[in-house]
This record gives sequence, C-alpha cells and structure tokens, in this order.
Amino acid sequence: MDVRTGFIALFCLIGLTCAEPVKYVDCGSATGKVATVNISPCPVQPCKLRKGESYSVNVTFSSAVESKTSTALVHGLIAGIPVPFPIPIEDGCKSGIQCPIQKQQKYNYVNALPVKTQYPAIKLVVEWELRDDDQKDLFCIRFPVQIVS
Repeated sequence: MDVRTGFIALFCLIGLTCAEPVKYVDCGSATGKVATVNISPCPVQPCKLRKGESYSVNVTFSSAVESKTSTALVHGLIAGIPVPFPIPIEDGCKSGIQCPIQKQQKYNYVNALPVKTQYPAIKLVVEWELRDDDQKDLFCIRFPVQIVS
C-alpha cells in the first residue's frame, strides 16, 4: 500500500467512525422511503451541534416517483413551531443526487447543516424535507438535536 492509498483508507475510516446512524422519525415521506440517516460528526444522540460549526447530513432513500427536480426545506421545531433553518444548498440535484430522479432508484442526499453562532443553546427537533416536482416529500425526517456553545 502506497502512502496516498494509506491516507485515503485512514480518511475513510475516520469518516465511518464519525458518522453514526441517527434515530429519526418519518414525518410523511409521500413519494420515497428513507433507509438511513447519518450526521457527521455525531458520536452521541441527540446530536450536540456546536455553534459556529457545520455538520454533514446524509440521507439514503429510494424514490417511488420520477422527478426532474428536488428541493430541500429545513426547520427547527421549537415548542411545535417550525422555524426556518437555512442550508447552503436547497437544490437536491446539487446535493449528491443525480437528476432526474428515477423510480425505484436508491439515492444518497448529502448536505451541510451550519449552526450559526447567534442560535440559542436549546434542545429542538430538526425537520428535513426533500420535495419532488409536485411539492410532495421524497422524504421527511425529524431528529432531535441539542445546540451547544
């Protein structure tokens, strides 16, 4: 094994130890089915999201429909009230998914969840949706997090 191959193997190993499957609740995946959700780094649950840092969210799902586009919406649910959580890329077709989306295909949606320094330290539930052409959820998941300083 050459040095470059060794670094790649080490990097992959580090990535696997940092990305843990996250317990989630399906909140209405109308046109798709979620297989797994990983957040990195998230060694314990609920994930502790440190202010000023960004986290990788990876959702593996399959689609029951064809769709030319996909759009992500993220909210923090605080006392049941949805508060928009801006993400850097709302276009799912630029987040690991090759569009158009095909029926019965498996996809890995990957995006960043930046935690702004001005967010309060609070426990909340993140609701993450990925919508198809008809504004129906390819997936809708909810998972608990805690924002920490």
